[in-house]
Amino acid sequence: MREITSLDELTELVGEPVKRVAEKVRPALHELDRQWLAASPFCLVATSAADGSCDVSPKGDPPGFTVVLDERTIAVPDRPGNRRVDGWRNILSNPQVGLLYLIPGRGDTLRINGRARLLSDAPFFDDMIVKNHRPKIVMLVEIDEVFHHCAKAFLRSALWNPDTWEPGAVDSRPAIAKALERPEDSISDLEHYYGAAYAANLY
Repeated sequence: MREITSLDELTELVGEPVKRVAEKVRPALHELDRQWLAASPFCLVATSAADGSCDVSPKGDPPGFTVVLDERTIAVPDRPGNRRVDGWRNILSNPQVGLLYLIPGRGDTLRINGRARLLSDAPFFDDMIVKNHRPKIVMLVEIDEVFHHCAKAFLRSALWNPDTWEPGAVDSRPAIAKALERPEDSISDLEHYYGAAYAANLY
């Protein structure tokens, strides 16, 4: 096993990025970025605590759930979940965040890096009401970097190609919960829990 331990070693293996790629990072949102955020129903939020422990959390809502406050500031609502709030805990000790916005069927993505704060109220919370649910927490992100990322990972994985989808390749969510998280519950109870009622109680 040969470990890479220096930037010189890494650069020797992968090379230098071409000029247009190296310089595509921008400090503020373009109108095309705003259009992307308005169309995106899903993003991944990457955080790390002061001790270096990391988390990546999915966030999803109807398209446009991320509110653009100005060219350097966006806001992402929190929704009811499992209450672990790993990412929010990390932000309290280290505000640096990375966001990856997806649009279903598109291979390219929008990446935003910046500094986050957690808010418990602000006037724009009223613009984030979904099914009568007003968020209790919103992540406010001051943008440092924004850029679009190419589709190669999605093309290699064929992520959006239904012919490659095999949801039954691994055990069902109820079976995983039974084995790893809730051994005291029956499979039938877990199937009911993760069934229609689960989807009906998202907010």
